[in-house]
Amino acid sequence: MITNQVLGSVLLGVNEQINCSDCISTFGSVGSFTAGVHGRKELTNNLALLAGLAYTQYSEGGYHVTSAPIGAFALRYDFADWGSSRPFFDIGTILSPFEKVRYSRSYVTSLGAVSLDSSTNSSDYAVYGRAGWISRLSPRDEVAGSIELWQLWQRVAGYSDPMVAFNPFNASIATGTDRTSLVKLGGQWTHLFGSSVEGNINGAFVQSFATHSGIVATVTGDGLVVPTIGNQNWFEYGGRLGFRITKGWVADLFVNGTLGPQPVGNTIHGGVGLRINY
Repeated sequence: MITNQVLGSVLLGVNEQINCSDCISTFGSVGSFTAGVHGRKELTNNLALLAGLAYTQYSEGGYHVTSAPIGAFALRYDFADWGSSRPFFDIGTILSPFEKVRYSRSYVTSLGAVSLDSSTNSSDYAVYGRAGWISRLSPRDEVAGSIELWQLWQRVAGYSDPMVAFNPFNASIATGTDRTSLVKLGGQWTHLFGSSVEGNINGAFVQSFATHSGIVATVTGDGLVVPTIGNQNWFEYGGRLGFRITKGWVADLFVNGTLGPQPVGNTIHGGVGLRINY
């Protein structure tokens, strides 16, 4: 759920300034393999649409998302007519249906070790609201701070262990949904170096709450196994360097990731993009 939220945030311009011209960007990244397109369109002087689509693959700690489309869109209301220092608000969603996933399970018995890989389908959904304050410190500098509230869901279709010669504690997992809520306190700074290089750094402290797992397993010899997921906190970070190739064309290098204890852990996703401002 968290990796999907981090990747979806890239589609919503997490590495870009709050207020800028209309643009569209194609990009690719590694760490997770992701390729897609995203951009923004000014609907009025105050209201902008942020949206993107991508295809991704990633894995961590025993799970493998082998194929996943991600779509994201949001509306941003910026009180631009208030002057250089003003509030802004976002509301949006990230959607990732039709995921193909593979889960690894291993355990040790007195007769030897057992290692299993099971495949199924999954989907991730998220909605969020954001309230923040933007300040244009100079024609070259924009800073912003915000607080965000997220609700995330991950639905996993039921599956069973594959047929193998030795698996005394066979498991069958029923269809279920994990969910968590997040509150994020973050900030960012965008700066133009000279006339052709622009940089952005951003970060947020994240606290999860009301986390619950609906994935229940039936294990031979053990009966029902009901997992628990504890609440935790971590840090999300990002950055971008944009090189203005010619008027309206920018080549981007970007990075995003998480820092914290497992199961979120330390992750990094880096990539390149080509952005067109118009």
